[in-house]
Amino acid sequence: MTKFRRAPRTAARLLLPGAVAVVLLAGCAQESGGAVSATGSASPAGVSPTGAPPTAGSSVTVTPAPAGKPAPCTLLVADFGSDTVTFVDPARGATGSVTVGTAPYGLVVGEDGRAWVATAEGVAVVDTATRQRLALVPYETDAGPVTTGEYRGGGMGIALSPDGRRVYVGVNVPDGNGTLEVIDTTSLRVTDTVPVGRRPFDVDVSRDGAEVYATNHDSFDVTVVDAGTLDPRRVEVAPYGTQGGLGSWLKPHYTAVRPSDGKLLLPFEGERLAVVDPRTGRTTVEPMTANTHQHGATMTADGTLVAVGTGPIDPDEDEGPSLTVRAPDGTERVYPLEGPHEDVAVSSDGRTAYVTGGFTRGGYWDGLSVVDLDTGEVRRLEAGSRPLGVVVL
Repeated sequence: MTKFRRAPRTAARLLLPGAVAVVLLAGCAQESGGAVSATGSASPAGVSPTGAPPTAGSSVTVTPAPAGKPAPCTLLVADFGSDTVTFVDPARGATGSVTVGTAPYGLVVGEDGRAWVATAEGVAVVDTATRQRLALVPYETDAGPVTTGEYRGGGMGIALSPDGRRVYVGVNVPDGNGTLEVIDTTSLRVTDTVPVGRRPFDVDVSRDGAEVYATNHDSFDVTVVDAGTLDPRRVEVAPYGTQGGLGSWLKPHYTAVRPSDGKLLLPFEGERLAVVDPRTGRTTVEPMTANTHQHGATMTADGTLVAVGTGPIDPDEDEGPSLTVRAPDGTERVYPLEGPHEDVAVSSDGRTAYVTGGFTRGGYWDGLSVVDLDTGEVRRLEAGSRPLGVVVL
């Protein structure tokens, strides 16, 4: 991807004051006491086990959890670099892996314990209790030869309907528009295919299950799909404009659905938050503070946005990797990280974030950063090979 320089800034980036209330998402047991500090200042960065920046494909020494803290539950990560998913104990590191298919990207887990993993070959179905692959559902879309790498064809973003009856997966077609494939979770087959934009990085579903949202990286848009009729609508999301086309860095990556009103939140460059009303197609832009290229995003139950900063586009102007926690009132805490990261999940008590180090571009590392959202402490631990998607079991 060719670097495309953004327009000059019009204002300095400052951390906003105020407390950040982080609440339940789903998953792990309590890991630390207290609440997120209300200082509004950046928390201290963690130190890697080696004390040196990570390198592409490097292994990461397991850093044990602090003594006296109860063992949390398990994480599941998609290993883009090894065709597996890895089970991770946040206190000890990786505890086992299951082969799922070539270059797994996104994943989602249902209430029945089945994980659905978007690979280059199809959607793998994994029983997380027995740690076995149950099936591989092939795509209907012709995405070309099965390959690896950043631009490989096949599944990318993936989501599950609230009733657990449908899986929606965004299928990338190299050099063309992608599709949204609908999988029946009982019959384990593709029932419908919907045209979407280029490289559907992320797929999300509205809380009531009525709409599905495919975030299309290379076409500067989100495809809004009616879950009943499967009619698609294109909504352009380009707070910097579309200059530079496929060579631009200033494109959408991941989306979070705000629970209070169903609007879509898309962070851009740690500078601009695009807030999209999927019903009207209107976008408003709010300022952000991290000043870094942003990828993964998730949302807690109270509408707190958690967004991953992968690092600078321009080292002379931009800040390094970080994790932004943005409260519903717009106040932010920015936690510095070491090395690029891709996606994020949050513990059930809202006090810990798990950030994957896989990254879709170069410079990835083989582990997770575990961020204590109370103290700002960052631990790094082993977590498979180039982990991208992450969920809390």
